[in-house]
Amino acid sequence: MAITSLTLSSMCSCTGLQSSAPPPPPRLRICCYSSTQHSVHKTLTHIHSSGVIACLRANSAELALKAAHAALSGGISVLEIVMSTPGVFEVLQQLVQEHPTTTLGVGTVLNVEDAKNAINAGAKFLMSPAMVKDIMVDAQCGEVLYIPGVMTPTEILSAYDSGAKIVKVYPVSALGGSQYISALKRPFHHISMVASQGITIDSVREYITQGASAVVLSDAIFDKEAISQNNFNEICRLAHFAALQGNEALEWKKRSTLK
Repeated sequence: MAITSLTLSSMCSCTGLQSSAPPPPPRLRICCYSSTQHSVHKTLTHIHSSGVIACLRANSAELALKAAHAALSGGISVLEIVMSTPGVFEVLQQLVQEHPTTTLGVGTVLNVEDAKNAINAGAKFLMSPAMVKDIMVDAQCGEVLYIPGVMTPTEILSAYDSGAKIVKVYPVSALGGSQYISALKRPFHHISMVASQGITIDSVREYITQGASAVVLSDAIFDKEAISQNNFNEICRLAHFAALQGNEALEWKKRSTLK
């Protein structure tokens, strides 16, 4: 069933009046969720089952593609490309064509225009360092998962009440690391959280066992020195280690909940 958007507005033209025209009435959206929610749920499931989101930023499109290929070869199944990467949408489009079953998205999305361009390029998820309300509104009727950034309990609840199905706790290491995730999950056990910023591969298990659904790994996988030296074998090795740590942490968490 197709998605339907209904815009209610009134138009009038007045001359000779000093008062300004009243603001237009709010836009009313009527959405059918049967197909859209299936795509969003599938992406969310992929993130939950991987435990690791690899976050790539590079100084050129060529480097981004090579680094992405290395990470995917190492076993990464969820990859985020940061907006600051030159040619980010072209890079994403090529990766989508080459890896159609991989969950690919764009990070640091701060406005609706960039969100739409990312979606047109094939992004399955969008991530922001804060909650962008206009993106959140559009995401309710779309086939792309939106992961807003949050820092405080108030922001977490606000994002969830606005429709977020998962939130990114950022900058987590500056807020207390895995212990902060543990504290947040006590009142918000029903809200899925991705931990982001300053996380090492060795601490993946700690974050997941403390309640994170997944972690974002940036420099831990895409080591700056390795990229500068075109050492993509090292990136592949780090990606393999990270994916393994994520899988092991999820298995341990699953077993512990069954006890």
